[in-house]
Amino acid sequence: MNEINRLKPGERVVCAMSGGVDSSVSAALLKQQGFEVIGLFMRSGVSGAQTTGEKQGCCSVEDAMDARRISDSLGMPFYALNMEEEFKGVMDYFVEAYAMGETPNPCVQCNKLLKFGHLLEFAKSVGARAVATGHYAQVHELNGRLTLYRPKDRDKDQTYVLFVLSQYQLSNTVFPLGSLTKPEVRQLAEEFGFRRVAGKKDSVEICFVPDNYRNWLDGKLPKVIPGNFVDRDGTIMAKHEGIHRFTIGQRRGLGVSFGKPVYVVAIEPESGNVVLGDAEELLKRDLVASKAEWLSLEPLAKDEERRCFAQIRYNHGAQAATMIGISEDRFAVRFDDPERSITPGQAVVCYDEKDEYVLAGAWIERATVEV
Repeated sequence: MNEINRLKPGERVVCAMSGGVDSSVSAALLKQQGFEVIGLFMRSGVSGAQTTGEKQGCCSVEDAMDARRISDSLGMPFYALNMEEEFKGVMDYFVEAYAMGETPNPCVQCNKLLKFGHLLEFAKSVGARAVATGHYAQVHELNGRLTLYRPKDRDKDQTYVLFVLSQYQLSNTVFPLGSLTKPEVRQLAEEFGFRRVAGKKDSVEICFVPDNYRNWLDGKLPKVIPGNFVDRDGTIMAKHEGIHRFTIGQRRGLGVSFGKPVYVVAIEPESGNVVLGDAEELLKRDLVASKAEWLSLEPLAKDEERRCFAQIRYNHGAQAATMIGISEDRFAVRFDDPERSITPGQAVVCYDEKDEYVLAGAWIERATVEV
């Protein structure tokens, strides 16, 4: 069933407008099917530079102008909502995670707190039934609960970054592109006359980081503490400029040549050590995750098992695994085959045995051989 069919024609919908092709076509589809649509651009207050039409962010001045042009062409009211203060919370999370030796996912936090948090509050304040975005995902009911289903276009699937949405948020959200492919969306943009955005590149960068994120972090951290590169035995191999510059699995950009390929296999925030090893040391079969969000699945009891497909990064295929209950807030995942670079701070999202819909998701605490 098309996502739009969950609403009744004539209802008011606030569409998050990023100035890109996906949100533009989402708004047009809603208008085409008889909804009262309000366009809204979220101002983060951190990306004011002019860019070219090839920019891959989502918060620039040019993006705002494109969003307004599309809204005007559709005869929609358009608002630019100042979320600078709210967005600061996402940036603080980003900085704090790296300071703790984790690799954050700011897009997930932005979805939870801003796009389906503050934006949804705004939508309700103006009498809207729902918030619409250009995400590639679908929402359907299963066993009396709403859950996220993978979209038609698996290459553009964004269910991984949406797992944090609550039942309330899912019930007040619509994804008009869930039953379309990206080429179909670009073709629709041409048909709607949106030639300026029809070929616009997708947003792939962290919108609040203007250049290299490591340099940006240097200016945000209260104190940058140098540390050591060590091997698994703790032998010091070289100095480094701070754990925030590294992530699990990293090989390039270490700042030191070791005469052979080495990878970051662990980060120890307490000691400031960055542990280096070979590629084999990146392979792990188990992880423990916390702050669980249960969508179509009730929380697993302690030691209760559930077969699934588990995904540990956004652009990474889900792999056959078993979920193991720890508590209402935590679960473990044991993969059938070892996974590479299981990274604390990233999310693990578990799908059903056919890899079609979300069971639950949580934040990776650690890769471990013990459950």
